[in-house]
Amino acid sequence: MAQQHHEMTDTPGTGTAAGEALSAYLQDQATEFLRSLRLHRESTTDAQGAEESLAAAHSLRRAARRIGATLHTFRPLLDPEWSASLRPELSWLSGTLAQEHAYATRLHRLLEALHRLSGSAPVPGPATEPATTAVTAAGRRGWARPPVPGGDSGGSAPRGLTVGAAKAAALLERQLTLARTRAHSTALQAFGSSRFHAVADNVAVLASEVPLTGAQDDLKHLTATAEADLNEAVAALPLGQAGHPYNAGALVHGLASDTAPDAQDAPWLKVRSLLRLHRYALELLLDHAPPAPRIADASHALNVHREAAAAAAAAAQAARTPRIAPATAYALGVLHADQRHEVEAARFAFQQAWLYEAVSTR
Repeated sequence: MAQQHHEMTDTPGTGTAAGEALSAYLQDQATEFLRSLRLHRESTTDAQGAEESLAAAHSLRRAARRIGATLHTFRPLLDPEWSASLRPELSWLSGTLAQEHAYATRLHRLLEALHRLSGSAPVPGPATEPATTAVTAAGRRGWARPPVPGGDSGGSAPRGLTVGAAKAAALLERQLTLARTRAHSTALQAFGSSRFHAVADNVAVLASEVPLTGAQDDLKHLTATAEADLNEAVAALPLGQAGHPYNAGALVHGLASDTAPDAQDAPWLKVRSLLRLHRYALELLLDHAPPAPRIADASHALNVHREAAAAAAAAAQAARTPRIAPATAYALGVLHADQRHEVEAARFAFQQAWLYEAVSTR
């Protein structure tokens, strides 16, 4: 959707223009939220309609993230009670709608890794594509239904794998498809809930009127505060170690308790959240200009980090299944180590992007 252009009478970062710029950005995102919701409701029940429904849900989630992040970063300019009540609801909605896609992406990532580690042909196509070929008969029209466990999905063929890897692939597909189906049902319930309708009503009000406080804080100062929080979190990361390829830092405590990898990944996930807040603040301040390559590359690296960490956790969880064959457990162990190496590689990529300095030539 093309962003609306609102006339500013002053520099966007200061004075009255700060409130105008903030209002314009929030109204743009609220309009996008409502447009995506309408497209989702109006989508048909054929394959094309299901694809449009998924795209609309993605756009809705994207707008919800930006509204929530803006309410957080620029909260001194907004009514505190209103923003404090709406922000967690937007976070709930965005998280709920993201789960189904996350499970589908995770399954495809793990199956692709199994094929790569086995030296067989790659998985044919992402796991999210088959979802556009089937639709649900209940709840929302046009909302694509996940593939049925054991069905003919694009990322499920274990042909070419060793016995252990094939059984590991089948086990992962059963577990993650079940989780995806549950996430799908949860999303359907969310769309029909009074809680969601309350969020949609608040966003509809936001599209026409933004409750400003009249405070004199300028956008540049608040954006700089968000950047300072980000830099503080980055300073706590072991970037020196991450700067050495193949340092095995992501494999430390790999055989420790279940929570050890989570504790190790938590600082990186925190930086990812703060970087997203900073990126959205710059989006507002610079009127939707694309982020600098350094910011874009760092964001991509941390997204890969989160996906690989979640995939490794899924492999570890599958390996805890009672009474699985030793060959299956071994394949899952190799898969877990592979994904933790991907975590390590993502940390290296972030370190390279974040500390990158453009060299000017004369």
